[in-house]
Amino acid sequence: MGRYRVSMDIGGTFTDVVAYDESGGIFHAGKSSTTPEDLTEGVLNALGSLVRSPSDISFLVHGTTQGLNAMLERRGVKVLLLATAGASDTYHIARGPRTRLYDLHYRKPEPLLPLRDIVPVGGRFDSEGVELEPLDEAAVRAAAKRFADEGFGAIAVAYLFSYKNPVHELRTWEILTEELGSDVTISLSHEAAKEWREYERTSSAVIEAYTGPVVRRYLSKLEQSLDEQEITVPLHVMQSSGGILTAESAQKRPLQTLLSGPVGGTMGGTALARTLGTPNLICVDMGGTSFDVSLVVDGEPVISPEASLEGLPMLMSVVDIHTIGAGGGSIAWTEAGGLRVGPQSAGADPGPACYGRGGEQPTVTDANLILGRVDADWFAGGQFNLDVQRAKTALGCLGQELGLDIIQTAEGICDVANAKMAQAIRTITVSRGIEPREFTLVAFGGAGPMHAVFLAEELGISEVIVPRFPGAFSAWGMLQTEIRKDFSEPYFFVDVDLDRTAMAAKFAAMERTAMESLAHEGVPADRRRTAHAVDVRYVEQEYTLTVPVLDVDEPQREDFLELISKRFAEQHESRYGHANLGAPIEFVTLRTIALGDLGQAETERIAARAGEEFPHETRTAVFDRTERSTVLVRRDDLRPGHHFDGPAIVLESTATTVVPPGHQVTVDEIGSLVIRSKEQ
Repeated sequence: MGRYRVSMDIGGTFTDVVAYDESGGIFHAGKSSTTPEDLTEGVLNALGSLVRSPSDISFLVHGTTQGLNAMLERRGVKVLLLATAGASDTYHIARGPRTRLYDLHYRKPEPLLPLRDIVPVGGRFDSEGVELEPLDEAAVRAAAKRFADEGFGAIAVAYLFSYKNPVHELRTWEILTEELGSDVTISLSHEAAKEWREYERTSSAVIEAYTGPVVRRYLSKLEQSLDEQEITVPLHVMQSSGGILTAESAQKRPLQTLLSGPVGGTMGGTALARTLGTPNLICVDMGGTSFDVSLVVDGEPVISPEASLEGLPMLMSVVDIHTIGAGGGSIAWTEAGGLRVGPQSAGADPGPACYGRGGEQPTVTDANLILGRVDADWFAGGQFNLDVQRAKTALGCLGQELGLDIIQTAEGICDVANAKMAQAIRTITVSRGIEPREFTLVAFGGAGPMHAVFLAEELGISEVIVPRFPGAFSAWGMLQTEIRKDFSEPYFFVDVDLDRTAMAAKFAAMERTAMESLAHEGVPADRRRTAHAVDVRYVEQEYTLTVPVLDVDEPQREDFLELISKRFAEQHESRYGHANLGAPIEFVTLRTIALGDLGQAETERIAARAGEEFPHETRTAVFDRTERSTVLVRRDDLRPGHHFDGPAIVLESTATTVVPPGHQVTVDEIGSLVIRSKEQ
């Protein structure tokens, strides 16, 4: 076996790799430019920068944005949807905009397939899963012929009440496989999301069918490339839930990888919270194209049983991440005489104007360069020499349109970008009754530490932490997680009708299935465990909260209903500001999570400083339209116990940290930069 546990994360501009040396307990981070035309090339380039021999790799995990990008850019495959006759328009009818009833500018989310690509199929079950009408197998065979004749790339099958009885969907799969062969991507709704809500379940199946072939092709090619490099350990893939699974399983359920890329940072924040004893964190990840915000509350990531992307719902466990188009490559432009930043991005190619790759439009990175907050000679660890003159030209043209000089334009771009990102943080905190001032801000991504302190100032947050390898922190986080598989079963009972013994038996059966799934993922028997929960709502409510159940036998306790009612009321109070303990409740869905420990990278402790002094130099940077003498230091020269005041700029190979005046930096025992306002 080798010595390195390795993780790889592909961003819009850079591909990051983190390697943990198991023999020495030391982390190494590297990066290379993302290669949009062939992403595997960028992965292998970054991997080769850290690990010399494939035999040195003992564990490999990867975060991918292939499915997400295919969804956002609408470049998935053409999907044929088979739906129950008489209810086949459900996907297009969707749901009304409850939160935007009076918004005159509201536009319904654009479905991933037109009405003409929905095939009504006869056959019906009732709400209890009893067959009312047999499956129209002739209609299924006709749909298979149409699929072959009209160039479709995948099939989604979503029949009424299939979550209660999947027999018709399974028979449909058999017929389609007979007619079309086993290589066709077929997504069955009861497998994509075994839960109630017809529209959401159908949408989940369609999204999986739409993005699945893209994800499968990518993972298959990556595995082939790794094989050619003689890397023999299994490839693992990050899931939207914050866990990992083998690439083989990911190809079977590609929907689970949709938010694979951004989630690694949240899991890194969770590990950081445990290490530092700081349970409440706001995690912000600013890369080249996007800005992601997530929360760690009481030491755990906030995970939701459903998500929405561009207005289209998905029923799956997902780390709750709010994303906007704001990154180092976000393009600044004018509209109606005002300055706008993003969501358009220069991406990796051509990139910001200062990259010298043909980009001419001004970006956030160009603005920071003009303000002296980026080292032109040592950007990305010296991989780039930035062209200051190109940045000046790009910003100068924009400044002329706005009637501003180049410094005013640069600070204006940063101010607008900061305002957008601060609002994104408010969306996931203040709008949900969470006070951001009670949290610590953890900043990562290539551009996150550059803007973090400005965001903290705007939100009243007193402490900012910049972890080691911030540009590769999402990759670092992937080494801190474990195998995870989620299982759900519809279970509709009002509290007074609940059969506690039957519920316990159902949980026990789910636990057996969950444990078997971990065996398939290669998890040793002594490293498998499960967790359980139930979705609960007040009777006649529409939506639920997920309430933990301690073990499979807990439902048999005499006071089980009292315990669950109390937990539900506490969650309801926390989420909505009120609760009604004692009111009738209803159970909706049982959930079991399978967790498998394949080993984790231990947090590296850094040797303390040898003295007060550290190598540094002084340069000029602009803050508040004024040039100020600014400390410039390499992060590799800092050790636990070192401290200094802003203004300062900390350089490293994966990111740049900007500390404005009025703040102090302290290096903690694991090498994190802890930045606090001197006034607080």
